[in-house]
Amino acid sequence: MNKKIFLILILALSICDVSFAQKEDDSVKLVINKLFIAMKSSNALMLKECFADSAIMQTIALNKQGKLFVRNENVPAFIESIGKLPKDSADERIVFDAIKIEGVLANVWTPYRFYYNNQFTHCGVDNFILVKLSGGWKIQYLIDTRRKHGCEVNE
Repeated sequence: MNKKIFLILILALSICDVSFAQKEDDSVKLVINKLFIAMKSSNALMLKECFADSAIMQTIALNKQGKLFVRNENVPAFIESIGKLPKDSADERIVFDAIKIEGVLANVWTPYRFYYNNQFTHCGVDNFILVKLSGGWKIQYLIDTRRKHGCEVNE
């Protein structure tokens, strides 16, 4: 009898652990989805709420000579520029590929396709590092790749 109770207890604890992990995944996804809703709606205030005060943004790209480089982006300038866009002009469509969470740190990998004024412009991958602060999950670091080729559409 004790063996059955032990097994039931272990099963119950593992279900609780999975449920907690799913809630954390959902809360991390919520912040990232909020970012893209804010971009699409040109809502600078909503966009700012997604980022930690000390957030860093970078892009990996090729220069005109075809040499790979990493460009630092200014987060406040990015937020301001998105706020000036016409509504529905910036549409980044993502897929959540991998989410890893360790306590107050989350890493999220999202392949994307970007459309401007309903026209495809480029694709790549976003890699988010989020931190769980007193106000909830915030984007601390975002780095992305950008390319125009190899962007198959499965829509």
